[in-house]
Amino acid sequence: QVQLLESGGGLVQPGGSLRLSCAASGSIDMINAMGWYRQAPGNQRELAATITRGGLTYYAESVKGRFTISRDNAKNTVYLQMNSLKPEDPAVYYCNAEVQIPGRLGEYLYWGQGTQVTVSS
Repeated sequence: QVQLLESGGGLVQPGGSLRLSCAASGSIDMINAMGWYRQAPGNQRELAATITRGGLTYYAESVKGRFTISRDNAKNTVYLQMNSLKPEDPAVYYCNAEVQIPGRLGEYLYWGQGTQVTVSS
């Protein structure tokens, strides 16, 4: 059906940068909001950033000023540029998307498989 494929995770030193990508594919009419969540071991999944189709963004206070979310609607792709990474940033990062399916009303929420971000010296 619809799949969100994430990439870009890995190991980075404190203060370093990573760029995550998430591309949606499948039977898609339109993607509305897209976002990035993260979940550290033993913690609940929390919102990091969201972006509307028109480009309006929201950031959690913990990442504001360091992370930048963007999207390419033609490619059904959302990005998360992560700068000045801190030890508290390591987590599995999941993208999600509000997707309109052909022939159906409303939006369906899809999640990516997650990509690991590790911050270590």
